Amino acid sequence: MRYLNVALILLVLPRSIPAQNRNQPELFDVPQIRSSWDDLTDGIKTKGDWRKRRAVLKQRYLDLLRDEHKPQKPPLNLTVHEKVVVDGLYQRQLVSYAVEVDERAYAYLGIPLELTGPAPAIVALHGTYQHGKKRVAGLIDNPDKAYLDHLCRRGYIVIAPEHFVSGHRIPSEGAYETGEFYKKHPQWTAVGKFTYEHSIAIDVLQSLDQVNDERIGALGHSLGGHGTFFLAAYDDRIKASACNCGASFFRHNPRVEGWSRDHWYVYFKPIRAGLLKGELPPIDFHEIISLIAPRAFLDLSGLNDGHGPTQRQRLLMLMKIMEVYELEEAPQNFGFYAHGRGHSVAHESRQLIYGFMDAHLKPLEATRTQLVPSTTK
Repeated sequence: MRYLNVALILLVLPRSIPAQNRNQPELFDVPQIRSSWDDLTDGIKTKGDWRKRRAVLKQRYLDLLRDEHKPQKPPLNLTVHEKVVVDGLYQRQLVSYAVEVDERAYAYLGIPLELTGPAPAIVALHGTYQHGKKRVAGLIDNPDKAYLDHLCRRGYIVIAPEHFVSGHRIPSEGAYETGEFYKKHPQWTAVGKFTYEHSIAIDVLQSLDQVNDERIGALGHSLGGHGTFFLAAYDDRIKASACNCGASFFRHNPRVEGWSRDHWYVYFKPIRAGLLKGELPPIDFHEIISLIAPRAFLDLSGLNDGHGPTQRQRLLMLMKIMEVYELEEAPQNFGFYAHGRGHSVAHESRQLIYGFMDAHLKPLEATRTQLVPSTTK
């Protein structure tokens, strides 16, 4: 059982690092950073050891979502409601598809016009905004978050699904109110619901002849940020993912009750009683994100985004996740970027995210550099 008053343990211990050059003497020891996130790999020595622990963590994650209470998946019944050609570069479609027998999700779907073969595709998730999918499409609000438009112009097929309490499906109580959901599904969780629906968005992509099934990614900001790693940990079809400003975790979080508040948007309703007694769930975000390895994952976060001490813990958490990627022999598939721009998707963050997607979802020649010819005409 985990408790809320988990204290950070940061020890500096001497550690000998083998010299790259045996002829160069080691003049001092490099200290090893120890923290409370070390429980991720405690006792793990090999990839086989990690795979056994991963299986345990995956089940804990599914239990956190209450995945066993999700409904049976219905036929997609994909319907196109409108089509618009944008700047002669891509077609934007408003589509809907079944996510429950009596419920349909809406999304914008962007398809570049000049495709020469099956293209990489991305699930682009919006943040907590009433008309989120419209913002992702670049139709309203902040163009920094118009991922569908940006990525279609880069040659990606993009689906921007709405969150289940926004857009076309705003509940009678208001946007992001989950009361009606929990009346319908009292044993499930809102995170389980949106993760399951985003997985169905992958089904939509794979139903399209234009999509390369082996090159599907996911990205998002804020609610869409943690929605991205929840999805990538849940569905192995996501080959590359990027989380931007994806919220805080359970431990080292003085506002942890927000993950199971008693009003408005309730992420994990079943864990509230435990949180109020000071008990944390048996899995935390470093363990959920580690389920993505060895597939590509990039985390971007503002050190001044919310509670500073909590956000700085994120760096220690991410350093520990790197060890999992090393165990999986795929350190090149992991990265993180910390900045001081708060809760934003600034220019440099967007460039990192899109470049990361290019590197992991496009063919090698798309990112290969070349030398300048030695002679010119």
